[in-house]
Amino acid sequence: MLKLSYILFFLSLTGFSQVINVETLRKPSDSAKWTGSASLDVSLIKNKNTIFRIANKAHLQYNDKTNLWLFVNDLKFEKIEDNSLVNRGTQHLRYNRKITERVKWEAFAQAQYDAISQIDFRGLIGTGPRLKLTKSDNYRFYLGTLIMYEYEKASNADDVIINRTQNDVRGSAYLSFSLYPTETISIISTSYYQPKLDAFSDYRFSSNTSLLFEIFENLAFKTNFNYFYDKVPVSSSIPKTQFELTNGLVYSF
Repeated sequence: MLKLSYILFFLSLTGFSQVINVETLRKPSDSAKWTGSASLDVSLIKNKNTIFRIANKAHLQYNDKTNLWLFVNDLKFEKIEDNSLVNRGTQHLRYNRKITERVKWEAFAQAQYDAISQIDFRGLIGTGPRLKLTKSDNYRFYLGTLIMYEYEKASNADDVIINRTQNDVRGSAYLSFSLYPTETISIISTSYYQPKLDAFSDYRFSSNTSLLFEIFENLAFKTNFNYFYDKVPVSSSIPKTQFELTNGLVYSF
């Protein structure tokens, strides 16, 4: 069965990421206490234009079967001449406490920025139960129902259509599943619904699905699709719908 710890090498077809799918980073409960990975990619290309890219990804996890700590850092910057095409970063810290075989209590904190979406800073902190809906190791379903506080500061762009600074309370419900129909195929998906509790018409929906095919032992091909919909973006120039499709190789250990 393919493991859930990855060192990822992606060929990106489009660029977008605002929601971290922590399900693809959780290690099984019988794994070592400390696990993780880190990567740093820097490239400078000169042709008709000067292109500079830098990306950093880091994942660190501690798991002692009762307590789970997970930290994720994801930064990406891409610039062509004087135009920044991508400039975003996310830091995510999550804690799980096992209550019963079916119930865990989790809490998280997240900080992010995204120049393309005109977000100077967005801070999240939340907590709630995580329920295991199935017992099978080959078909795992989870349901999370959390409440979170959000502080958001938009950029100073002229077309910002909402207040530049917001303090909101949102719900965050998610459904996650991990399927292992064969020893060489894995399907991992998580979908989030996050409405403002005082205005349900203002909501975000995101979904991340990964499909892996094992090529050789510990080496697999991965296709990942990430979808994001924001009913009320901070600016009229920001599309409500964004998505990312990536393909690449995965080395697991």
